Amino acid sequence: MAATKDPRPCSIADALSLVGEKYSLLVLREVCLGNGRFDQLVRNIGAPRDILATRLRRLVEAGILTKRLYSERPQRFEYRPTQAGLELEPVLWTLKEWGDRHLRGGIDLPMALEHECGSELVPVVTCRACGDPVRHGELTAHPQAPGWTVSGPSAA
Repeated sequence: MAATKDPRPCSIADALSLVGEKYSLLVLREVCLGNGRFDQLVRNIGAPRDILATRLRRLVEAGILTKRLYSERPQRFEYRPTQAGLELEPVLWTLKEWGDRHLRGGIDLPMALEHECGSELVPVVTCRACGDPVRHGELTAHPQAPGWTVSGPSAA
């Protein structure tokens, strides 16, 4: 039997190793909404306290969140997004929009996001160069990892 090769090098997989665990993106949602205290996070996410503490520690270590002391006695911290955390916010908006459309059928939506212009936000991925919306079939992948093609590992 041939030895199995490592999986495709992938930034999506790398990102999911940090934020793909259950509750990680929900922590980010709450922190971006301004709810960065531990008790707020427990209440709004519903995560067990020990698991939430582990997720918070990992997000801080990864540079996605920072923690700031807001009470000395007892010692309590508030979590806030770093620049890297704020750059994940569009992922949250896009997941919300997908869930609204495909899981809730556009009915009884739990939250709307309003842009500063006064309109409800409907996120769209656009090309930075031309500004056009990006659709499936309009992109061409160019694998950069040595030994990989779009279809998988290249022959040795």
